[in-house]
Amino acid sequence: MNHAANGSCLCVNVVCIEGICVYGRTVEECEASQRSFLNRLGKLKLDGCVETSIRSTGSQPCVEFRLREEFAHEWAPGGDTTQLCERLQLDTVNNSADLEREILLAMLVSPIPFEFPSDAELMAAVRMRQRIVAAARKTALSFATSSAERPVEDWDYDEDRGGFLIRPDRLLIDALRKATQPDSSGTLYSFSCYRATEYVIALAIAEEAEAGNPELLAQLQRQAEHRAVRSGEFHRVFCREHGSRTEPLPLRYFVPGDRTWFRNPDCHSSDASGYEGSWVFYLGNCRFSNFWKRGREFTLTTKCLEMFHWRHATFRDAEGDLRINETIVEERVNASLQNPSEVTLILGQMERLYDPAGVYADGGCIDISRESPRWVCPGTTDLILPDVVGSHHDNFALTELTCL
Repeated sequence: MNHAANGSCLCVNVVCIEGICVYGRTVEECEASQRSFLNRLGKLKLDGCVETSIRSTGSQPCVEFRLREEFAHEWAPGGDTTQLCERLQLDTVNNSADLEREILLAMLVSPIPFEFPSDAELMAAVRMRQRIVAAARKTALSFATSSAERPVEDWDYDEDRGGFLIRPDRLLIDALRKATQPDSSGTLYSFSCYRATEYVIALAIAEEAEAGNPELLAQLQRQAEHRAVRSGEFHRVFCREHGSRTEPLPLRYFVPGDRTWFRNPDCHSSDASGYEGSWVFYLGNCRFSNFWKRGREFTLTTKCLEMFHWRHATFRDAEGDLRINETIVEERVNASLQNPSEVTLILGQMERLYDPAGVYADGGCIDISRESPRWVCPGTTDLILPDVVGSHHDNFALTELTCL
């Protein structure tokens, strides 16, 4: 669905505002969703910042919510959501309502519509983003590119069934927490950053299912016991992608809870195992997860600097494999931070959309899209587990939705 084509979007600094779109079977259902969401916005003191309308043309009616143009221009110019907390004095670390405010404001200023089949799914999506942020802040791992570990009391390993599986007598939620959060296990386990982000997303989905869809939680448990879903399959099964090569998101557009990829745009250092790029979560307030150094979250600037300086820290180990000396990287990042003109120069190279796969030209490290969990509510979930009987699409078909 392309609202820009019919002229319904608002444009601020060339970036159109599409916001949030909630579908319904009838106009009356949309009106109920409108009242429900405006009530929630009112409790957060955001209702006066939003404009809303019901669109009944086409095969399905929907209610649309957008941040009003004057507020979008002031708080997120050009689609830059990284300064929302600073501009509005939000404390998203210590105040859960402020984190919800930042999530909703970022969604309401989105240049590509966030589409939902109900207001229940919208609020579940917000809660899962809050859960992802909370879990990502607690996640700490031991960096490894050729080994992997999990708590042996909770996990078995079976190469033929995709890798690590939940033991039948163990609970999925507990096992995911213990594998990723040393506060729960007392141990740092070896992970790739990509696999760790999968576990954080899976944990948020399972926690939301525990609260609102026990049948889905049972299916997730059975899937995790039977076969591991990972990598590209995990993306297809569990995630929805926001943005694309033809419709990329603004460089500084992020919503707390987004999973995103920073690509290493240097052809040489990207050949080092584990340094092709970096999978992270956006935590809000211009902070990104750092699973390897807990309490030292990245800003957009420090993330770009770190990845830029990988090219200056390569070496060959005794076996001839290309490696990165992290001590040199940290020293160079600290030196760059003392030189504002150098930071500006580096960001000018790195803060660009990355090139297509296999291309190393003038592209930077910023992803064209962001990822977040699929729908999870009873009656509207679109999360289909590949090896679980009874996991299926429900009968709520949204014929106009273009989300993956």
